[in-house]
Amino acid sequence: MEAVDLFPRSIIKGMLSPELLDDLLKLSRSVLANPDASPDASSKLAGQLSQQRELRMDHPSVQSLLNEYLLPGCEQWIRHVIDRQPLQGKGPWAPDRYKLQVIDLWLNCQRPGDYNPIHNHGGSFSGVIFIKVPPQIDGNSFDGQLCLHGPEEWQIQSFRTGMVEYLLPVPGDFYIFPAWQTHSVMPFRGDHERWSLAFNAVAIPNYPSIRQRGQNVSLSSSRPRASGF
Repeated sequence: MEAVDLFPRSIIKGMLSPELLDDLLKLSRSVLANPDASPDASSKLAGQLSQQRELRMDHPSVQSLLNEYLLPGCEQWIRHVIDRQPLQGKGPWAPDRYKLQVIDLWLNCQRPGDYNPIHNHGGSFSGVIFIKVPPQIDGNSFDGQLCLHGPEEWQIQSFRTGMVEYLLPVPGDFYIFPAWQTHSVMPFRGDHERWSLAFNAVAIPNYPSIRQRGQNVSLSSSRPRASGF
């Protein structure tokens, strides 16, 4: 006999270079030292966090993050899932029929007691990049961990398992997942701050009639899809 795990969900996990992590740490430190210089993103976000600030897309470190990690990561997710499908099942996800674009990027500063409730995002892909993590967030409790939620309630006593996955934040690690994937961040106790970046990306079909309308759309239909956080 063997145990078989059913219904997998695909996410992308990667690690930044130490150089880029250091650059993003310096950028985050600069933004938090002068928060009023960056737009406040908290009014558009679900998080109950001390600071959530939008980042400039044209900053050199941000450009490196987007072009070397986040956009390739979204592409890797698409190819990992879609290339296993028969040709007639690929639809608009076939190569050269879409382009990927990051539309939002922001810095999360989580302090003791702050949390992010269960939520999902707009667009096609979302993800998180861990920049700074307090030493007490070590996996010995749920404190400060990123939780990915499945469609069923998790209850180990009644054998409902596999419906949540806790991810321990490690500086430099990043995760990419479909924007519909619900997730949350647990509060933590103790000192210091937990810094992360989050983003939204859209996959835009390469159809002239759609591009001219300037809308973000679902690749499964021609219905408009909301953008933003």
